[in-house]
Amino acid sequence: MPDAVAAYGSLPFREQSEFFRRKLNLPTAAWTDVYTQEHDWAFVVAGANRDAIVADFRGAIERAISGGTTLEEFRRDFDRIVATHGWDYNGGRDWRSRVIYDTNLSTSYAAGRYEQLRNSPRTPYWQYVHADWVEHPRAQHVAWDGLVLEASDPWWEQHFPPNDFGCSCSVRGLSLRDLERLGKSGPDQAPEVKMVERTIGQRSPNGPRKVRVPVGIGPGFEYTPGQSRLESSIPPQRPEPPLPGRLGGPGLPNLRAPGPMPEPRPFPSSQLLQGGLSDQDQARDFLQSFGATLERPRVFTDAIGERLVIGRELLVDSASELQVGRGGAGRFLPLVAQAVLDPDEIWARVEWDYASSKAVVRRRYLAQFQLDDQVGPVMALAEFGQDGWSWLTGANAASAAAVDDWRVGVRLYRRSLEDEDS
Repeated sequence: MPDAVAAYGSLPFREQSEFFRRKLNLPTAAWTDVYTQEHDWAFVVAGANRDAIVADFRGAIERAISGGTTLEEFRRDFDRIVATHGWDYNGGRDWRSRVIYDTNLSTSYAAGRYEQLRNSPRTPYWQYVHADWVEHPRAQHVAWDGLVLEASDPWWEQHFPPNDFGCSCSVRGLSLRDLERLGKSGPDQAPEVKMVERTIGQRSPNGPRKVRVPVGIGPGFEYTPGQSRLESSIPPQRPEPPLPGRLGGPGLPNLRAPGPMPEPRPFPSSQLLQGGLSDQDQARDFLQSFGATLERPRVFTDAIGERLVIGRELLVDSASELQVGRGGAGRFLPLVAQAVLDPDEIWARVEWDYASSKAVVRRRYLAQFQLDDQVGPVMALAEFGQDGWSWLTGANAASAAAVDDWRVGVRLYRRSLEDEDS
């Protein structure tokens, strides 16, 4: 295979760079955690479940896009990142580094080209182009070579390349005069789309699942890179407190872990905050759970090694005044603290924040407790993101949806079942 920089375009262009720049870093446990259109919003490296690792790989890919870093140069970055973080990855070094490099360059290039093509009224037709230098061509991709369809043809929604790992196919725009030069009086007829069921994630911590993809398309590539940025419905701004529901919006998969939550843990009702406490007393009790005080914050390391700064500022309003109560729900703050200190599960996802006009990564800590004076379990959650944090539990959660409706996005952590037996 020729140098990948030449394969995907020897010079970077604005649309490609902007597409990649607007992605949010998202830790994952497996490549199946983030699927199809979600890649338009999230930068991931399969199995890189720490923010620092993902950030280092992002820097290396940004250099490749903006400065034309070759695969061999990227591999030096790959070796450095692996050594620095002690990352234990699947697959051989050459194969894994190529997949990270090729996939990010090809999808960002495709997203940039898609934006250019959609904004070009002079090219109402698109032509599928198979790279003739590929050493091991895919028969179905070769069969599509030269196919000309209208830009609005729905066939492109699942067939805009790249169409698998290592695919170097592309799309070029054509005018009516271009069509005539090809000896065509109009576009071709779109090929019949035949779907096939594939099993993915056999080695994923979340377990395997089945997906349906068109014949000739690799699982996870049955979408148009960049299309959701331009066309998909963006979910509304998240109200406070957080709400359950679907990740991403219409047409996007709702990735959830299989199986139930760990069994609820007993929690003495006597350890809840007593009624009548001031906001200051409630805040002080919450902070003490992490070894922090109203005057001195503390850096807390969570169950997956990420750091959170816990301090008074978590519990103040826009006027910097303490505001904890929420209609009496503040007495359940000890459950929120325990959900962060020892969560049942940790989830992460990308959402659109209208207030800041950008996508944000939010990490959600979930836990269930059995209070000795209540019949059913009580759920507690805390959600942290670049735009702040929020929490929900106790009285606020009494009329909430089932706990599974809060298990949305990418699961980064699950409390070991052995912990339940100890």
